[in-house]
Amino acid sequence: MPRPISVRIHPEAVRHNLQTAKQSASGARVWAVVKANAYGHGIERIYPALAGADGIALLDLDEAVRVRELGWTKPILLLEGLFDSVDVATAVAHRLTVAVHCDDQLALLAAARTQQPIDIQLKMNSGMNRLGYRPDVFRAAWERARATPTIGNIALMTHFANADDSAIDWQLDRFDAATAGIPGERSLSNSAAVLWHPRAHRDWVRPGTILYGASPTGVARHVEGVGLRAAMTLASKIIGVQTLTPGETVGYGCAYEADRPMRIGVVACGYADGYPRHAPTGTPIVVDGVRTRVIGRVSMDMLTVDLTPCPDAGIGSQVELWGERVKVDEVAEASGTIGYELMCAVARRVPVDVDSLVAARRDIAEESSEESVTA
Repeated sequence: MPRPISVRIHPEAVRHNLQTAKQSASGARVWAVVKANAYGHGIERIYPALAGADGIALLDLDEAVRVRELGWTKPILLLEGLFDSVDVATAVAHRLTVAVHCDDQLALLAAARTQQPIDIQLKMNSGMNRLGYRPDVFRAAWERARATPTIGNIALMTHFANADDSAIDWQLDRFDAATAGIPGERSLSNSAAVLWHPRAHRDWVRPGTILYGASPTGVARHVEGVGLRAAMTLASKIIGVQTLTPGETVGYGCAYEADRPMRIGVVACGYADGYPRHAPTGTPIVVDGVRTRVIGRVSMDMLTVDLTPCPDAGIGSQVELWGERVKVDEVAEASGTIGYELMCAVARRVPVDVDSLVAARRDIAEESSEESVTA
């Protein structure tokens, strides 16, 4: 028998979360963001759930080609654009839209020899100070792009440095002032803005982490009531049980000391599987459907849990490390990180199962049929 740990991917949850994003920004079209191999879920695994999106956004050229090979015919956006002139032919062949955030990328497209123009999204640095043109030079960049024969449609985009609170307003004001009178579709909203800032929705929105059921802020309680569903469940089993007397310790460094008689369970999951090494005592975990806590230090291949709330648990008991009962953001927040990192960090050695793939494919057929009827 293999080691009893697995990650299960739920395409139906992605489909549901995409629909939630569309309802939150009902006047906008949706780029479904699947960068980093769909935030660790696997593009191929969740692809059947993306039929309701208007486009797919990602980073890597290879991932864009994979999406086309899966049969996607709608727009694909490269969020960081192209990095080398040799990539232009691939972008044209696969009908990609590319971000342009600097003069080097404009020059790359201007020098390209292509029969067909490439659609772009011209990016403004509205305060993140990573990529994009500053507001005072944005109009000049747009005029150069408009005069470039190898560039087709020009949309305008930015990425918010702080979309989870009222600080979004000054970024929107800067964007609107710098783009006043410039034609073209606008794409501004990340996951947080999709949920909480209707003013930022514009023509396109770009939900990412909420498609997978995680909070844009990294705090699970911030999306309570939104109705997001976990698209990933990391599960394992109890493989050992110990009974401690008061004063006995658990694990490396004797990091936890029992203050009473207690049973502990040993779970087949550790930091080599992608569980955060710094998850402290008290990090929530579920055993046989009952919430309890991690105790002691997380090891490479194992961690230990308090079985006091679940006295009937023993070897073979089911453990949910994160999923629907324990949100990935809860584990991340306890560990000083965010759910994004944990979803992306599940190790390759962990076997992967996928739920309801046939049903999800049927959803694609039904949604495509509905689109053809309403078109």
